Amino acid sequence: MISSVALLLFPAGMALAATSDLLTMKISNKLVLLIVAAFFMVALAVQLPLDVLGMHVLCAALVLAVGFAFFAFGWIGGGDAKLAAATALWLGFDQAVPFLVYSTLLGGVLTLAILGLRNLPLMPVLARYGWLERLHDRKSGVPYGIALAIAGLLIYSNSIIFERLAA
Repeated sequence: MISSVALLLFPAGMALAATSDLLTMKISNKLVLLIVAAFFMVALAVQLPLDVLGMHVLCAALVLAVGFAFFAFGWIGGGDAKLAAATALWLGFDQAVPFLVYSTLLGGVLTLAILGLRNLPLMPVLARYGWLERLHDRKSGVPYGIALAIAGLLIYSNSIIFERLAA
């Protein structure tokens, strides 16, 4: 029972992050910290070896550094950088490249879809929803957290954490 709940912590965190980014264009620090704390609780529960744990932390730190550089250039939001790092913490180096590739591809598709939809008029019945109006605004960014969350979910079942929880 406990491992079933633990198995769902990461997907629940990703779903909340994607939903938050879609509806508010923000990913809260509290949510990212919960995702990080959940990782350490689960890593402890599955007795992740210390060297593997250290490599997961190093992977997250590198993704965070690159993410903050992307943020400084205005390419992604700060919440996206932190979410990418928290996701990399769960996935580790062995799944980081597939995660980043999927994130890039899904983010590109998401960006093109949103840019395409912004060229269409927003129907008045939909304009009353603030989040749709914000998403349709050409001056608004793209909720890249959606792509990060989906990519993380696609890769999660290949992670050592998932394998240990599912065993």
